[in-house]
Amino acid sequence: MTGDAPGGADRRSYGGRSLADRRADRRDRFRAAGLELFGTVGFARTTISALCAEAGLSRRQFYEEYSGSEELMVEIYDEIQSTTRDRVAEAVRAADHSDVDAVAHAAMTAYIDTVATDPRSVRCLFVEAGGISETMEKHRISGRDEWSAYLAEVIGILPTASSRRIDYGATAFIGSLTAVIHRWATSDDRPDHDEIVALLARQLVQLATEGASA
Repeated sequence: MTGDAPGGADRRSYGGRSLADRRADRRDRFRAAGLELFGTVGFARTTISALCAEAGLSRRQFYEEYSGSEELMVEIYDEIQSTTRDRVAEAVRAADHSDVDAVAHAAMTAYIDTVATDPRSVRCLFVEAGGISETMEKHRISGRDEWSAYLAEVIGILPTASSRRIDYGATAFIGSLTAVIHRWATSDDRPDHDEIVALLARQLVQLATEGASA
C-alpha cells in the first residue's frame, strides 16, 4: 500500500509495519550480525553470506542497505563511538566540575564500562577497524581526533583549564587509553576494574594539570 502524499512510498506498510520501520529493523539485525562476526571471526574472514545468515536476512536485503561490508563496519564503529561518548559526557556532566579527580574518574569509569564490557566492541574498535582501506583509516583517524577535541572540551571546563594547546597531549592519552583498554579487555590475568579506572584517571588528571602549569 502506498500513501498519496509526497514521500508516501516511504510510509508503505506491510503487516502493520512501515517501510521505514522494516528497514530500521534490518539495519539493526545487520549491525548485530556485524558486531558478532567482525568481533569474533574478524572483518577479513567475514563474508556477506555469513552476515546474512547471522542476521537471518537475504543478500538482496543486505545490498538494499549497504554497498558492502566496509560500510557496515563504519556504521558499527560509529555506533560504538557515539554511544561511548554519550555515556562519558553524561558521567562528566553529573560529576563535580570543581574536583578534577572526580571528573576524570567518572569519565574513565563510563568509558571502560561502555567499551570494555564487550570483547567484540573492543576488537571492532581497536583491531578490525585498522587496515581495511585508506577510506576507513581516514575515518578512524577522524574518530580519534573527535575524541581529542572532546577531551580538550572536558578539560576546558575544569578549574585547571588554561589556554595551552593540549591536542597532541590528548592524542597521546587516547593512544594510551586504547592500548590499556584493549589489553585489559582481552587478557585472562588482569588487574581489578577499579585499578584500571584509577590508572587512566591519573593520566587524564596529569594531562589537565600539566596543561594548566605550562
